[in-house]
Amino acid sequence: MCLADTLRIHEPYPGVFAYYDGRIEGKRLHSDKPNWLDDGAYELGIASFAIVSGTDALVYDTHISFDHARAIRAHLSRLGVSSIRVVLSHWHTDHVAGNIGFMDCPILSNRLTRDTLIQKRAVLCAKDPPINPVVMPTEVFEGEMRLTVGEIEVHLMQFDIHSADATVLFLPELGVLLAGDTVEDTVTFISEPAGTANHIAELRRLASLPIQRILPNHGAETVIAAGGYGPSLIDATRDYLSRLLSRLDDPTLDAESLKQFVAADLASGAITYFTPYEAVHRQNIAVLRGAEPDE
Repeated sequence: MCLADTLRIHEPYPGVFAYYDGRIEGKRLHSDKPNWLDDGAYELGIASFAIVSGTDALVYDTHISFDHARAIRAHLSRLGVSSIRVVLSHWHTDHVAGNIGFMDCPILSNRLTRDTLIQKRAVLCAKDPPINPVVMPTEVFEGEMRLTVGEIEVHLMQFDIHSADATVLFLPELGVLLAGDTVEDTVTFISEPAGTANHIAELRRLASLPIQRILPNHGAETVIAAGGYGPSLIDATRDYLSRLLSRLDDPTLDAESLKQFVAADLASGAITYFTPYEAVHRQNIAVLRGAEPDE
């Protein structure tokens, strides 16, 4: 079985492609036992992206398996692409598992992503399924970097949101943000609880960009295919984290569902509801109260 058999390809903007997989009820790719691929990525739905202009392409994250990476490359080849660069949004499993499929290409990340991948190499190799080998970035930047993909200008920008090493892509001509995991629909996954207060501040900095639409890696397929989310997704993420921090000692928090907790943002259309995020919400509460987060 090819792991990428259920991969769907969308073009929300001319030359911007979304490679979406998952959110298929009852479908698992790897195992019936708990594992990062099925439970942390495929169940919630995940996209990686490519920006294509002429024969040039910039791939944003390499997806959840070697099969997915090969499927992305096959699609780019059909488009006539002959030059590919990769940008990693951050070091987490579901964003770097397909790096081996691009090991002959330049792979860019911020310096902290490269350093963290080196530090976490053994952790990634021991995952279920394992990421082995861990293919490292070939080029690094710090803070911000600008490049062009054919005729398309792309800004790489580093933020401390979700993970301290996050990199987003901003396409100024379209006003489109490729957000990685800095924002997520239904709610963000808290992987670094000690940094939550700083994540909230960094979300304010992110919101200061002239963003018109947002393409997150985890979100509703129909929304991503139709052009993405509005800037209110950033506000909803910030508000969610702020309210969690303010209510950690509230005894009614544990009895309240995610759907109730984010009711105002659901009503406004800033986010959509997807039932598996109830478990993410429970885990977010637990890690903020001191439980160990999953890596």
